[in-house]
Amino acid sequence: MSEPIVLGDLDLTALVSSRICHDIINPVSAISNGLEMLADEPDDEMRAAAMDLILKSASQASAKLQFARIAFGAAGSAGAEIDTRDAEKVAQGFVNTSEKHELVWDGPALILPKNKVKLLLNLVGLGVVALPRGGTVRALIAGEGSDVSFAVKATGKAARLSEQVTALLGGNAAGEVDAHSIQPYYAARVAEASGMTVTISSGEDEVVIQAR
Repeated sequence: MSEPIVLGDLDLTALVSSRICHDIINPVSAISNGLEMLADEPDDEMRAAAMDLILKSASQASAKLQFARIAFGAAGSAGAEIDTRDAEKVAQGFVNTSEKHELVWDGPALILPKNKVKLLLNLVGLGVVALPRGGTVRALIAGEGSDVSFAVKATGKAARLSEQVTALLGGNAAGEVDAHSIQPYYAARVAEASGMTVTISSGEDEVVIQAR
């Protein structure tokens, strides 16, 4: 039986950085394309379309960076706490960058240790991954303090997480991790640091990820 994957700090940092770059490269490229259109296009209607592309892409890039700042970044000094209202704001922006997905946030306003908030945001991100055809991601927060628990329900046509993602999230996958699969591995590491256990269940057109 193969040993579970354990990445060193440098490899983990490199893969998370690659994942963030992968998430923002498309909107940044679209901004560049829109600026080129503005520079070369004399038609007013086409210039307006280019400006719309730039504004939309800039909004998407900003939303993804704000999400990554908390989900993957330090977001304050060691031992810092984060307001779940701030987490909800960046999660809504991130999910809404895709016109196929909707986020429903269900829970009280709490001040939680940053690692627990980072875990919740990463689970929301994985909820989006579970819905390749679009759908609703519902984030539920129950309890408070050391007794807080999370549930992310991804509901939509053909909702699923791959076996690799499920194994990585459970902390028992073997083999290699790349920039596309780093998020569930990272989420498992954050869960461990938070003293929480992640479980996954699935049904017809629904995936439920719980952390307690």
